[in-house]
Amino acid sequence: MAKNTVLTLKKKVDEGGKVTMVTSYDYTMAALVEEAGIDMILVGDSLGMTMMGYDSTIPVTMDDMVHHTRCVTRATSNTFVVGDMPFLSYEQDVATAVSNAGRLMKEGRCQAVKLEGGIEVCPQVKAMVEAGIPVVGHIGLTPQSVNAFGGFKVQGKSAKAAKKLVADALALEQAGAFAIVLECVPANLGAYITEQLTSAFTIGIGAGAGTDGQVLVVQDMLAMTSGGFKPKMVRQFAQVGEAIKQAYHDYDAAVQDGSFPAAAESYKDIDPELMEEVKRA
Repeated sequence: MAKNTVLTLKKKVDEGGKVTMVTSYDYTMAALVEEAGIDMILVGDSLGMTMMGYDSTIPVTMDDMVHHTRCVTRATSNTFVVGDMPFLSYEQDVATAVSNAGRLMKEGRCQAVKLEGGIEVCPQVKAMVEAGIPVVGHIGLTPQSVNAFGGFKVQGKSAKAAKKLVADALALEQAGAFAIVLECVPANLGAYITEQLTSAFTIGIGAGAGTDGQVLVVQDMLAMTSGGFKPKMVRQFAQVGEAIKQAYHDYDAAVQDGSFPAAAESYKDIDPELMEEVKRA
């Protein structure tokens, strides 16, 4: 499998292909993504909820992101890895944004960074790109702004809001972002934004089939979330959560009834005479 780069991903889109991206947060899962041939991995700040048990992405730190990104990049040679910029790691000023993005690239060893926001973060995007850091934008439902949005809601439903998203996408492209995530926007708006861009490609999550690619959170697509949580935009491609729970149940039962470990899972007995010597001791 050829190594994915900014250029190969754009070439795939230009030739009519679709880019696939999933989240990963650790070595084991990232290695499986690599073997499956998925184009991109997002080490999302969604790890705050999926891996750390928070109720939002807000508490996630730069140290958290560096740690998990480094775990993922150790497992990948060909998959293009994008590290997420956590809350307040880039919003305050350009210098801090570039410094933190550089740290995620240098210590996390990812190939690009992602940050949320539109026109308001374009100075940061431009500075990062000028510093040699590839950038993925993220507009629509931006989880770091969930408190300002008043919850997880579809964005761009009014003409004014839709126009703002179009302007944001064009501004991010102009600032140098090579890709833009569109989250939770009407399908026809996702397709329209995609059509307006020339150098950047779009990756949708709850943005319809008209985008240039798709991204899903791994725990959602594999049904690994507790309580049966399933957002409208998610398709469950396997019931991995149920399979894991059943395996744990079967393991516990086998230990309790003595069937595990069996002879095949145990090492050969030591010589009986040696065992007698051990007992005499």
